[in-house]
Amino acid sequence: MTRRGNYFPHFDALPPRTSPDPLPNRKDIMRTSITYAMIALLAAVAISSAATNDDTLLEKEKAAWQAFKDKKQDDFKKLLSGQLTAVYAEGVSDMQKELADMQKWDMKSFAISDYKVTSYGSDTAVATYKVTVEGTYDGKDQSGAYNAASVWKKHNGQWQGIFHTDVKQAPAGG
Repeated sequence: MTRRGNYFPHFDALPPRTSPDPLPNRKDIMRTSITYAMIALLAAVAISSAATNDDTLLEKEKAAWQAFKDKKQDDFKKLLSGQLTAVYAEGVSDMQKELADMQKWDMKSFAISDYKVTSYGSDTAVATYKVTVEGTYDGKDQSGAYNAASVWKKHNGQWQGIFHTDVKQAPAGG
């Protein structure tokens, strides 16, 4: 018996190796390269699309606030679903109530910050942000910082707001 057999008996059961593994041919290398390139391209498109959605929704959010501030009902309605639902500390609102409340607001300015979008598939997204408002509602000062959220849904290829809420931040230490 050979020395190899004494120390490694399980090797004796293996068939002898007759030739090395064949090297991949050009076709296999090209196919693999194209596959990796397509995966990288699709990943880049997905990341780019997400960033584009974030920018698109931020612009739509600002446009809705601007239309509300400027009391431009038609512009406001173009951005939001007719079945809009909104929830505030004062209660639940729909599109008709939003349009009526628009007339009671005297908004001097607004500023959106900390805007973050979370996508749920390719046609639904939730945006959360802070908005600082200066203005009055029905003659009462409503200026301050608010935590806000909107739900956006694609309808016929266009993003529409379907839900909105905002809540005034509590004073620091209170």
